[in-house]
Amino acid sequence: MSIEVKNSVKPIDYTNSIEVLEKRVNDVIEGRKEELLWIVEHNSVYTAGTSSKNEDLLDKNIKVIKTNRGGKHTYHGPGQLVVYFVLNLNKREKNIRKLVSDLERCIIDTLKEYNIKSFADKKNIGIWVRKKKEIMKIAAIGIRVRKWVAYHGFALNISNDLSKYNAIVPCGIRDKEITSMKKLGIKNFNNIEKIITKKFLNIFL
Repeated sequence: MSIEVKNSVKPIDYTNSIEVLEKRVNDVIEGRKEELLWIVEHNSVYTAGTSSKNEDLLDKNIKVIKTNRGGKHTYHGPGQLVVYFVLNLNKREKNIRKLVSDLERCIIDTLKEYNIKSFADKKNIGIWVRKKKEIMKIAAIGIRVRKWVAYHGFALNISNDLSKYNAIVPCGIRDKEITSMKKLGIKNFNNIEKIITKKFLNIFL
């Protein structure tokens, strides 16, 4: 198995990235192209997954893009890395729970490199950190599976503007805050794309 690795330096428009992903999914299903790992930043955008609810949209004036990934409302923007993938589960275990667990491990292992302790929560998908007694979300996961080809990915908050989340109930969770690596005191994230790539390939290759 081989996974093509792409790293986009300039921000990518959200709808363009989804078109690229959908095309790659078709190519992987047809056997024309290899699997993909693609790390991007997006221009500011709010998206709503397949289980999103209108009451989670607190600011009714913002534009929201409906998407076919699992999950509810979330925000993408500068300072946040979105890690997209296309993985062929026909060549792996056809096990969605294991896939999510592997993605969680990838994020946790990445954060460990920056001395950030994080954990997964069975009730609330995503990756969380504990600061004093408060539990805060630092990464969101949303996937879709078509003909056992899994795609979409996860978003890791690095230095993004957290006030943007005030317009929505992120992932439908009302009683937990959102945080970022910067807010947790990390000042240098220069090599983070390389670290994510290494951890991802260690797990999935």
